[in-house]
Amino acid sequence: MPNRLRTIIYGLLTALVFTPISGNTAEMGQPLRFGSVAMDVPAKMHHRLTPLTQYLSGILKRPVTLKLSKNMPGAIKDVSSGSVELAYLTPVAYIKSHKKGKTRLVAKTVTKGRGSFQLMIVVKENSPIKTLADLKGRSFAFGDKAALLQRAVVVGSGTKLESLGSYEFLGHYDNIVRAVLHGEFDAGILKDTKAFKWKGKGIRILYSSDNLPPYNIAASSNVSDKELAQLQAAFLSLDSSNEEHKKIIKALDKKYDGFATTSDQEYDVVRKLVAPFNK
Repeated sequence: MPNRLRTIIYGLLTALVFTPISGNTAEMGQPLRFGSVAMDVPAKMHHRLTPLTQYLSGILKRPVTLKLSKNMPGAIKDVSSGSVELAYLTPVAYIKSHKKGKTRLVAKTVTKGRGSFQLMIVVKENSPIKTLADLKGRSFAFGDKAALLQRAVVVGSGTKLESLGSYEFLGHYDNIVRAVLHGEFDAGILKDTKAFKWKGKGIRILYSSDNLPPYNIAASSNVSDKELAQLQAAFLSLDSSNEEHKKIIKALDKKYDGFATTSDQEYDVVRKLVAPFNK
C-alpha cells in the first residue's frame, strides 16, 4: 500500500475512533482540568495532587488532568475564566476568583479535625516583646508575598505595617521559624499548626487571629449543578480511616484529615480582613 494512501486511511480511522458522537463533556469523556495555587514547584504539586486526580477520575468515570499555574494570579485567572474546572485554592484566591468569575465552593480542607485555622504572631521565647504595641520599630518576617491574608491579620490586630521597623517576605513558615529563633527578625507570622509545634521550644505566641476558613476546592462557573453535586460527594466521601483514602488525603498535605462542607458566607471573615488592601 502506498505511503500516502496508508496515511489517509490511518487518519480516517483515527477520526472515527476519537470523534465523540454526542452528549455533554462528561459523557464524551473530555478531561476535567484541575488547577492549583503554586504552593510548591510544579513537580511537587503534581506529586501531591496526582493521587487525588486519579481518585476523582475513578469516581466520576471521566479523565481528570492537572493544569497547574505558575503563581496565585494565574490560578485565580484559570478557574475564574473556566480554563480549569476545579482548583485547589487559598481563602483569598477563592474570594478573588469568586468575585471575578463566580466560582463556587466544592469543599474545604480539614486539618487535625478542624475545618478552620488561625494565623499567629510569634516572637522568640525570651524576647522582651510582651504586647502588640512592643512591635513598633521592630523587624517582622512574613512568608509568601502573595499571601495577603498574613499582612491582613497583622493589620487586623491593630498593628500598622508602617509602624514596624522593617518587614520582609521569607517564603515559607519554616524560614520564619528559623529567622525568629536565630534573632534575625524580632517577630513573624505562622499558621497555627507550625506555631503550636514550636511553642515552648524557642517560640512564644504573641497574638492569635480569629478562626479563619481554610484552603478549599473551588469549581468554575461552567461546572453544572449536577457535576458540582457529584464533585462534592466525591470529596466528602474521602475517609481517612480508609487506608487508600488516607494516602490520597495525606499526599495533598500530611496534616489534612479530609474535606468538609463549606459556604461562601464562611469566607466573609477573610473578606473583612483583606478589605483595607483592596482600596
